[in-house]
Amino acid sequence: MSLNHIRPWRNIYRRKSRQIMVGKVPVGGDAPITVQTMTNTLTTDVKATIAQVQAAADAGADIVRISVPDEASSRALRDIVPEVTVPIVADIHFHYKRGIEAAEAGAACLRINPGNIGDEKRVKEVIKAARDHNCSIRIGVNAGSLEKHLLDKYGEPCPDAMVESGLDHIKILQDNDFHAFKISCKASDVFMAAAAYQQLADATDAPIHLGITEAGGLTSGTIKSAIGLGNLLWMGIGDTIRVSLSADPVEEVKVGYEILKSLGLRHRGVNIISCPSCARQGFDVIKTVEALEKRLEHIKTPMSLSIIGCVVNGPGEALMTDVGFTGGGAGSGMVYLAGAQSHKLSNEGMIDHIVEQVERKAAELDAAARDVAAE
Repeated sequence: MSLNHIRPWRNIYRRKSRQIMVGKVPVGGDAPITVQTMTNTLTTDVKATIAQVQAAADAGADIVRISVPDEASSRALRDIVPEVTVPIVADIHFHYKRGIEAAEAGAACLRINPGNIGDEKRVKEVIKAARDHNCSIRIGVNAGSLEKHLLDKYGEPCPDAMVESGLDHIKILQDNDFHAFKISCKASDVFMAAAAYQQLADATDAPIHLGITEAGGLTSGTIKSAIGLGNLLWMGIGDTIRVSLSADPVEEVKVGYEILKSLGLRHRGVNIISCPSCARQGFDVIKTVEALEKRLEHIKTPMSLSIIGCVVNGPGEALMTDVGFTGGGAGSGMVYLAGAQSHKLSNEGMIDHIVEQVERKAAELDAAARDVAAE
């Protein structure tokens, strides 16, 4: 049950934006904040790309982006799109014809970088292809590829230059009566990206795609993205996100959901609340949590699980989770269900038992949701 009505300091008031469609997925307005990732296979390796898209979708990705660097990739897109279950965004750089070909190939959205794609005439041709094939467009401004005249004007990449670039291209779309667009203003510098996004949020009602570009490896990139995206989301900015990591795209999806879950903006799967462990622990907390994270990946139902090594904080944390286990020493601990003490449990075989309890609770929550939907 949400306690936001009695805890106003937990509320996040999302910026009001227009809603567009990326395939069948709504972005902006009152739609849930979507989680995206991008494939890193060769697009021309159709089998590998389809497998990676589906793995990301299974992990919870709402939208997946695929790079279309050449004509062969455009042709491959025709074979990929019908075989996947999520909308595909075609990532277009340098050659506007790839955008036209991607729209014809069935892409749900075209990501164009204003600094790379060319003059207004070429952008207009991409707009026409998007309109003809029911594609949306993402204007993808990047601090590393700003237009020369803006770099000459501002002297270096900066938030003002990024926002001006984005607004210039919004005007081109709007002048061509095209409004099914979203926009991003990415930078690898957290401060620059955050400042640009704040300015952008005040300047347009278009849906905003959040990202800290080239964030880094799994650990460093996760931290950098959590700081940058987390602060913007906390301010109510952002309608769709992509965590850019030098890692498996599935990891990007997992991190994206963890950021949203930490702010109460999106819930999927089991949120495990666990202690870092210390000499008071009644069982090996770290190994137990590692095992449970793997064993519970199949649970998609939003729910919470507390795994606490001792009774200092364990009972209090368990009061606020669907399922909990608190170490009590002497080789056993206490299982909590719906915040109440349920039964003692030996540490031996505890992982199997906790998985069983979580699966049972997930089934109950799913049944209750179906009953509400049927009313």
